[in-house]
Amino acid sequence: MKRLRWILLLAALTAAFLSAAENVVYVGTYTGKGSQGIYAWRFDPATGGLSEVGLVAETANPSFLAIHPNGKFLYAVNETSAGSVTSFSIDAKTAKLTELNHLPSGGADPCHLVVDPTGHALIVANYTGGSVSSFPLAADGTLGNAVSFFQHRGSSVNKARQDAAHAHDVALSLDNRFAIICDLGMDKLMVYRFDPKTGALTANDPPFANLQPGSGPRHFVFDAAGRHGYAISELASTITTFNWDASRGALRQIQTVFTLPADFHGENTTAEIAIHPSGRFLYGSNRGDDSLALFMIDPVTGKLKPAGRFPTGGRTPRSFAIDPTGRWLLAANQDTNDIVVFQIDRETGALTPTGRRLQVSQPVCVLFDVR
Repeated sequence: MKRLRWILLLAALTAAFLSAAENVVYVGTYTGKGSQGIYAWRFDPATGGLSEVGLVAETANPSFLAIHPNGKFLYAVNETSAGSVTSFSIDAKTAKLTELNHLPSGGADPCHLVVDPTGHALIVANYTGGSVSSFPLAADGTLGNAVSFFQHRGSSVNKARQDAAHAHDVALSLDNRFAIICDLGMDKLMVYRFDPKTGALTANDPPFANLQPGSGPRHFVFDAAGRHGYAISELASTITTFNWDASRGALRQIQTVFTLPADFHGENTTAEIAIHPSGRFLYGSNRGDDSLALFMIDPVTGKLKPAGRFPTGGRTPRSFAIDPTGRWLLAANQDTNDIVVFQIDRETGALTPTGRRLQVSQPVCVLFDVR
């Protein structure tokens, strides 16, 4: 508990510092229906106001973005059948991006990537390819040739969506020693050991954690203390809580909750999951119900308690992001081509629409770049 209090205090102090600074918000999109690539806005954390920068990089289907810890470089997957990853340098004054290099991702339709906290490596999940690759990063921000590649093989009970492996997400443990890969097609959370010095992945023992057949795990997040993890499952509209054994890289299920009420009728798939900077609240997005589900996190057990559901003001909230101060949430509605700004009640986690709405074609990733 003492460690947790220090973590929460540090988060509060960081939030207070950041509240005085202007941030940049980068948005990744699906191109081909009006979008040309990556867009940016300047964001005022004191008011929640945004001013448009515009198109900052032309690139195909940059559906997920990640920023280097030094703030000088940005990386994007190119979610195409060829599958690639692109590195960019960031102009600190204009927020514009300049392409550095471009490499194959190792599989079709890469949909997620992370840069490790040391800035030495990048890991990418290839959805249709059903694989994961890791790349070293040079001091100039460029991608080196892949040093790891793992092809997942398997399927599950939903033959329309789970006929093969579909890697969908990469999450690194807080100690930077393990990578968790959500595989929607196999209903597994694959666990790999990670060497930040080389960027290499190796199979862990135990190699994975199972989810209920037909769940379709999509994204995964660790809590602030690194003792629990949460997987949002796209096909079942559930969130599963795990105890995390950091010494072995082992996950153990302790709870599963639904993101929808018991009386919901209709089609729904979940998408993004995120924990509030305070560590007290967890959010998950519903596509179909077009809402954000809110849960309270028990600080001791890590278990979730439903605490509300909030319409996103548009259709198909594929992504959302919480600003570093914890005061604002930006929800990206892919099929209404907009991003809606909400104010967060920092006592309850409840969301209130501010009336601010950004127009961008098919937004699929929202990323805060803190300056």
